[in-house]
Amino acid sequence: MERGDDYAAAGFLGRLGFGERPAVVVVDVVTAYLDPESPLSDRGGRFERAREAAAQVVHAARTGGVPVVFTEVRLMAGGADGGLFRRKVPALAAFEAGSPWAAFPDEPAPLRGEVVVSKQYASAFFGTSLASTLTAWGVDTVVVVGFSTSGCVRATAVDALQHGFRPIVAADACGDRDVDVHEHNLFDLDAKYADVVAVSDVVAHFLAPSLSRTSEGAVP
Repeated sequence: MERGDDYAAAGFLGRLGFGERPAVVVVDVVTAYLDPESPLSDRGGRFERAREAAAQVVHAARTGGVPVVFTEVRLMAGGADGGLFRRKVPALAAFEAGSPWAAFPDEPAPLRGEVVVSKQYASAFFGTSLASTLTAWGVDTVVVVGFSTSGCVRATAVDALQHGFRPIVAADACGDRDVDVHEHNLFDLDAKYADVVAVSDVVAHFLAPSLSRTSEGAVP
């Protein structure tokens, strides 16, 4: 029996599908993961390929009138506001004030008027206004892209579910340092917490004429 068959037989691998009002959350697509000199970068180009795919999702979202939210990790100099997470992962110094690695790449990057959520921990929802913002916009579906699959993407997708949003993870628009870790986390997310789909499926959904947009005036 294949692993997926075993999970399905046990009652996992259900599907949530897209709701009527999606938004994209771009998780920590920043230079720290893309610059080879950064301790957080990978050596196989996986983050760069995921960045390119994330840019496709963001472009389709903007074309289709779907709101896009970006996240960034921002720590004070010395990292005191990073708590035990900063102590556990010393490489998070890349996000302390004054670091060039905290910057967004040329693409995808927030446009004027798009919301940027600053965070200190893995989930884009933990200790931030993200859930309130999405609720105020009438959003029911959160499409998650970004870095890293096993860390901030996973935490954000799980918290999206726990806040009452349908989590959709665009698989090829997420990146991690290890391909096995990436694949295993995508499988586990798909089994328990989110629908993991291809970027092409997300793009097609955003550009479909039948997509119900967020109501007029709901998004700044």
